[in-house]
Amino acid sequence: MAGVEEIRAGISLATQKAQESMAAIQQAILTLEEGQQALAAATQGSGQEESQQAQGLLSEAIQTLSGVQGTINASTQAAEGYASRL
Repeated sequence: MAGVEEIRAGISLATQKAQESMAAIQQAILTLEEGQQALAAATQGSGQEESQQAQGLLSEAIQTLSGVQGTINASTQAAEGYASRL
C-alpha cells in the first residue's frame, strides 16, 4: 500500500485535474449559452417546433453540464476530506 504522502499527492493531482475539468465545463456552458442566444436571435418570432425544440435541448445540455460540475465538486470534497483524515 502507498504511504500517506503518496496518497495525499495522488489526491492532490486528482483534485487539480477535477478543477481543470470544471473550468473546461464552465467554458462549454458559456459557449452553449452564446449559441443559445444566437439561435434565439436568429429564430425570434418563429413558431416552428424545431426552433423551440433546439432551444429546449440547449437548455437541457446547459443544465446537465451544471449538474456534472456539482458532481465533480462533491467528488473533490470527498477526496479532500479523506486526505485530511490521513
